Amino acid sequence: MGKASGAKQATVVVAALAFGWLAIEIAFKPFLDKLRSSIDKSDPAKDPDDTDKDASFAAAAASSET
Repeated sequence: MGKASGAKQATVVVAALAFGWLAIEIAFKPFLDKLRSSIDKSDPAKDPDDTDKDASFAAAAASSET
């Protein structure tokens, strides 16, 4: 076995980091979902009425296309 090249080592490191991130996302999914939801709710710039208007506009546009 020869020495691994720099590109091969970098690829292995990036793959290991991606695998680790994915494992953490899966392990803590319920906690992260609650955290992200609470962050979305606490955004002062976000207006819930705009979300409702966007949803109703999209539904109206979809029904008018058919």
